[in-house]
Amino acid sequence: MGLEIEIGWLTLIMFGSLLLLLMAGLPLAFVTGGLACVFLFVLGDWQTLNIVPSRIFPLMTNYQLSAIPLFIFMAAMLERAGIINDMFDVIYKVLGGVKGGLAAATIIASTVLAAMVGVIGAAVVTMGIIALPAMLKRHYNPEIAMGSIMAGGTLGILIPPSILAIIYAVVAEQSVGELFIGAVFPGLLLSGLYVLYVVARSYINPELGPPAPPEERISFREKVRVMSKMSAPIALIVVVLGVIFSGVATPVEAAGIGTFGAFIVAAIHRKLDWPTVQGACLTTLKATAMVIWIMFGATIFVGLYVLEGGQQFVAGAMQGMGLGPWGILIFMQLILIFLGMFLDWVGILLLCVPIFVPIIKQLGAASFGLDGPDELVLWFGVLYLVNMQMSFLSPPFGYALFYLRGVAPPEIPMTRIFKAAIPFLLIQLTGLVLCMVFPEIITWLPEAVYG
Repeated sequence: MGLEIEIGWLTLIMFGSLLLLLMAGLPLAFVTGGLACVFLFVLGDWQTLNIVPSRIFPLMTNYQLSAIPLFIFMAAMLERAGIINDMFDVIYKVLGGVKGGLAAATIIASTVLAAMVGVIGAAVVTMGIIALPAMLKRHYNPEIAMGSIMAGGTLGILIPPSILAIIYAVVAEQSVGELFIGAVFPGLLLSGLYVLYVVARSYINPELGPPAPPEERISFREKVRVMSKMSAPIALIVVVLGVIFSGVATPVEAAGIGTFGAFIVAAIHRKLDWPTVQGACLTTLKATAMVIWIMFGATIFVGLYVLEGGQQFVAGAMQGMGLGPWGILIFMQLILIFLGMFLDWVGILLLCVPIFVPIIKQLGAASFGLDGPDELVLWFGVLYLVNMQMSFLSPPFGYALFYLRGVAPPEIPMTRIFKAAIPFLLIQLTGLVLCMVFPEIITWLPEAVYG
């Protein structure tokens, strides 16, 4: 038999060694899986290693996860077909005359993009390449310009078809469709708050976001003509989300429809050729492999921790603090925000959700004024997605900050990019608090759709 280690010490050793190895720069997928195998051997014997296949196999055979490569491929196809450039151009021409119009256009384009993309890197990088030079050329304040690109880019985590929502639903054993519908209003709420912020600041101080010069503005008839260029991608979004929300198709089937639709949209834009398809396939392969490897590693790690009694230990520790249900919920959100500064979103999901969801279920729906356990789990799931948006913007390791650094002009220092993220982080925190205090923001639409 292996060693007997007291659960408190085991928690410290397991998660301490995880953080140390991640800070040393090792990839999350191999750290979690490797550490899990080491601890399995130390705590048990060679037979304990049987946990590895028993944890991985259910994931390998999970039908819902096949939506991930399909949605990533759809996004990659649309991106390579140049849809994003066209979309930004259209929205800017429509909003050009407004103060802060370019920044607002960036956020609105990112919101529409989020409904096509579901992965965040693509949105931040693409908008950074297209929108940032356009805003700097028109003398926008660099912090407003960069903040709107990063904040808009993170909406892909929340607005369906979000990849994170699919993985969350699999791990928490929940309906993907419900989670998608629950995330619609919070996503639009955040997008609206971002637009409100950039436009309000530009109206208070027009130098931050000057309107387009008169010669760049276009007539109403021109605006209608320009907007018709966007009809194909918008129709694709409406079809994909429509079949999910109406219950006609599962998210996986909808992803298949979306992938087929992306081919058609690329053909309409005369971009359907072999290099486009090959590039999209490679992007999909890399992104999907990364996500699935992290899932494999983290699920073994958490499986071992739960097996050793970790879940009861965490639940006991939280209840021992005497925080009450709301206190425990807020404490969980703070843990997620803290982890978001250092860890990858898939990693946080797989390390925390299997431990947190049972604790939330134990507290009961009544303690948060909700009707029944289904509503409770849905509410907590969307709160988690809103929280994960913050992890992309939070220094020192927020992904969006580094995606933007890769495409921003070299004369803009990293500290300025950090500074640009702060106001939008506070807006995200406001959104999170609103969703906690008014659960109806999340639960109203799923109730209206599913009754």
